[in-house]
Amino acid sequence: MAITAADVKKLREATGAGMMDCKNALTETEGDFEKAVDWLRKKGQKVADKRSNREANEGYVLAKTNTDKTFAAVFTLNCETDFVAKNNDFVQFANKLMDLVMEHKPANIEAFKALSLEGRTVADHINEMVGKIGEKIDLNEYHIIEAPAVFAYNHYGNRLATIMGLNKTDVTIVEQIGKEVNMQIAAMAPIAISKDDVDEATKQHELEIGKEQARQEGKPEAMLEKIAIGKLNKFFKEKILLNQDFVRDNKMTVGQYLASHDKTLAVTSFYRVSLAD
Repeated sequence: MAITAADVKKLREATGAGMMDCKNALTETEGDFEKAVDWLRKKGQKVADKRSNREANEGYVLAKTNTDKTFAAVFTLNCETDFVAKNNDFVQFANKLMDLVMEHKPANIEAFKALSLEGRTVADHINEMVGKIGEKIDLNEYHIIEAPAVFAYNHYGNRLATIMGLNKTDVTIVEQIGKEVNMQIAAMAPIAISKDDVDEATKQHELEIGKEQARQEGKPEAMLEKIAIGKLNKFFKEKILLNQDFVRDNKMTVGQYLASHDKTLAVTSFYRVSLAD
């Protein structure tokens, strides 16, 4: 298939690899985007890992907790241009939708769109806004957490937001702990809480990438498995929340930070939602 400049640009924006490398990757994989990302990694290219982000285009990302901090939600209200995303009416509409979520706690995005707002469904309001503004607008990436203690973080500009839950509240400075771990998630983009939460397909995929990288570096075949396991462990260190160096004090991991306050304190779940850069 013909590889367009737009295809190359999209791959470059997603991976950070060079234009020619992206073009070669798409050519070799016949335009398959995911295979092209793997092709770049196998060739030893430094590729930005955006797997943990819920990608969007333009819009407004919003996270919030209810009053007693047992329920948290995050969603993206998408649009086509940054100009619309910063429009006061658009921002106010997003905040109205969040108030609705806090009141009704819809279980999924379909239930969210079916909620009634001022006598019409959320979906009807969105369609009305599309007609008024002239851009495609839609809700995207709606996620909720219910836990004994939940926390929400909105990064400046509302292009990134996170929600996170803890298993208990009777911990000294639990509010500070929740805030700092949530900001860790925002900054370091983990893909899971612990390595036990990583599915076997992802582990095998990383091992395959590691072997091919080592092979490209000229390492002997007998050493590939051992090298790949080492690379997988590095992946766990960088992408697993509890294994990551704690941003506030890199002499300890996030897991050690939690344990330093309470050995039974645990993260129950988290979501990190980001607009595409």
